[in-house]
Formats: sequence, C-alpha cells, structure tokens
Amino acid sequence: MRNPVTVNRPDLTKVGVIVWLSSELMFFAGLFAIYFSHRAVAGAEVFNESHAKLNFAFSLANTTVLVLSSVACQFGVWAAERLQPRRMGRLWQVTKWGLNEWFTLTYLMGAFFIGGQMFEYAEMVQHGVSMQNSSFGSAFYLATGFHGLHVLGGLFAFLLVLGRSFATKRFGPPEATKAIVVSYYWHFVDIVWVGMFGIIYILPFFS
Repeated sequence: MRNPVTVNRPDLTKVGVIVWLSSELMFFAGLFAIYFSHRAVAGAEVFNESHAKLNFAFSLANTTVLVLSSVACQFGVWAAERLQPRRMGRLWQVTKWGLNEWFTLTYLMGAFFIGGQMFEYAEMVQHGVSMQNSSFGSAFYLATGFHGLHVLGGLFAFLLVLGRSFATKRFGPPEATKAIVVSYYWHFVDIVWVGMFGIIYILPFFS
C-alpha cells in the first residue's frame, strides 16, 4: 500500500504580500530613475553642491537605527513562530522576549527614524534646499518622502499586529502569519532605504 503524498501549499497571504512588494519595487525603481534624471539634467556639480549640505553623520546614524530595527523585527518573527507573544522572564532578559516586546522595540526604532528624517528636512530647508529652488531638493524630497510614507505604513501595521496580539486570548498560527507578512514589508522597506542611502548619500562622494 502506497503512503499518501502530502502536498504543502504555499500560504496565500504570504504569496500575495510578496507579489505586492514586487510591484512596490518597481515603484521605487521609478523614483531612482527620477533621481538620476534630475542629476543628469542639472549636472553632477549642482547636485554635489546641495549634497554637501546633507548631515551625513546624522543620516548614517539614523540609517543604522532603521537597519537594527529590522534585526529586532526578525527576533519578533522567531518569537511568533514559537507562538510566544509575551516575554517569559524579566524585561531586561531580552533572550526571553516575545513578539510584543520585539515588535514594540521595532516600532520605537522606526518612529525614531521618521523623527530623524523630519529633523533632516528642517536642516535642509534652513540651508536653502527645497523642492521649489533646487533640482536636488526635488529629487531628494520626492524619493525620501515616499519612502517615509512607507515607513509610516509599516508602523501602522505593527500597531495592528500588536493590538491583535494583546487582545487575543490564544496566540495561534493566524496571528503568527500576520506578524510574518508585516516583517516581509518591514525588511523590504529597510532594504530599499539602504539602496536609497547608497545612491543619495554615498554615491556623490565618488563622482
């Protein structure tokens, strides 16, 4: 007698999020194209003059916070896969944290990044770089602004996952799946920013 064959079907929620993120990747590719188009028209010297007004050290620190938030998010995913919504020890025992603690930390780091971006915008405006009077400013605010909106969307998603986790009496696979798909989005947003940081902040040093 033959053993029955078990077919593991892919989770449709995860597949749907991956397909959607693929379309988002094309959107950001368009933003990168706009940036390079502005740079080609205005000239590298004009862009580099405005680039010199960026607070590179602060932006690097802000980027580091966002990248580390992705690490915290992944620890939260591993806790969700263990079906552990809450910490199993004291607050300072991070090795025993659950989904709620790791996702709360991720949320705070993401909110810090947005605050840092607002601070950077204010500095750039004080230095006379705006969308109206600078080709670099148009490309800079457009690209980083849309990315910031995506970060805000991720923060809202974290609130939904945390709310569901705190409200449910029994944390199960459906709640874990929601946490996992939100992590897909957050990792995507972080990877896009790393690419954006490399193009906007680092590439002009070599041109």
